[in-house]
Amino acid sequence: MFLKTYGPAIAVTVIGFLVAWQFVNPAPPRTIVIATGHEDGAYYLFAEQYRNILAENGITLVIRSTAGSLENIHLLEDKSSSVDLAFVQGGTASHATAGNITALGSLYFEPLWVFYRGGKALSRLSGLNGKRIAAGETGSGTQAIAHTLLEDNKIDINTKKILSSEASAAAKGLLKGSIDAAFLVASPRAPLVQELIRNENVRLMSFARAPAYTRRHHFLSVIKLPEGAIDLQSNIPSQDTQLLAASANLVARDDFHPALVSLLLQTAQKIHGGGGLFERPGEFPNASNLDFPADEDALHYYEKGPSFLQRYLPFWTANLLDRLKIMLVPLVTLLIPLFKIMPPAYRWRTRKKIYRWYRELQALDIEHPEQESAQRLQDHIRQLETIEDEVRNVTVPLSYTDELYDLRLHIRMVRNNLQGGLSD
Repeated sequence: MFLKTYGPAIAVTVIGFLVAWQFVNPAPPRTIVIATGHEDGAYYLFAEQYRNILAENGITLVIRSTAGSLENIHLLEDKSSSVDLAFVQGGTASHATAGNITALGSLYFEPLWVFYRGGKALSRLSGLNGKRIAAGETGSGTQAIAHTLLEDNKIDINTKKILSSEASAAAKGLLKGSIDAAFLVASPRAPLVQELIRNENVRLMSFARAPAYTRRHHFLSVIKLPEGAIDLQSNIPSQDTQLLAASANLVARDDFHPALVSLLLQTAQKIHGGGGLFERPGEFPNASNLDFPADEDALHYYEKGPSFLQRYLPFWTANLLDRLKIMLVPLVTLLIPLFKIMPPAYRWRTRKKIYRWYRELQALDIEHPEQESAQRLQDHIRQLETIEDEVRNVTVPLSYTDELYDLRLHIRMVRNNLQGGLSD
């Protein structure tokens, strides 16, 4: 009885769940690939920190070293490369062509250092026109931003004096005097920066027109290197220096799994949220100075933070429950109405087993049996006995036995009435 009554409701619900399952997002991958830069660079070192934290959440991060930001962009655009996300320098989006890259956030400032030789102090890039300039390695973000700023100052980047050079080679050339200026994008703690800023034959350019560059290129920010910030004892630098900075961006393909976006940004907050020489604590990661379109899930994270489930549950448990939220649709739309309908239906089906006999019983109940023939009365009594035998085999839940016994009493009453007609 239960299966006959509730079976259709259960079947409809199961079908509803199966249909809803088609709309449940697939589980996030357990292995993702990130493109960084050289193994001795900041991007690679940060990626190792990401790898350790993600491993605690059951995610394997594969690190792929590259020449820099431009190569990382090309790898993301190439669907056969298996690269899912990358660190790129602000100012490199113009080199993307496929339009399939979104930004998850800015991570920290990457100051642009322009070191040059000569006794005369320079505060404008136009003062480097005609000089031998190391403008970054081919495929690097340094080269992208150097070329952009040189072109802003009408300096032809296609001449032989604009050199493509890796950072360490550029520093060596600058110290030896084989080049006149070098563009570097690096941390102030980087050994190359420390070596060059302490060398008496090399000067660091303070950008007098830094705010103008930020108006032309929104991925740039003005940052100040305070007097003595590098070395208080030696007072390096000897005066406040105004620098330009791009921000390191974490970018991904636009089909990157949304569940991993929140996990990555929580990881980024642990690694970059403490601040630095140019960053205030809690300033990064953020959605400012992005060079690529911002990912919608990332924007939601910056506005609302991690989901309620991710705050209190392990990543995979929270993700499973979050994915299964859509299964509540059949639960609400099917189960609740069905279970409102099923109890009355169950009562009706149970009582139907009892009430179906009353039609026959009513037909056998004669109002004046003494006026009927004995043969007809005997036939009715035999039919009643048959009905009574069949009713004895009827089973109903205990809560309905009173109605079953009422039926048996009514059968006996009709039989007594018929037998009374015979005795008369």
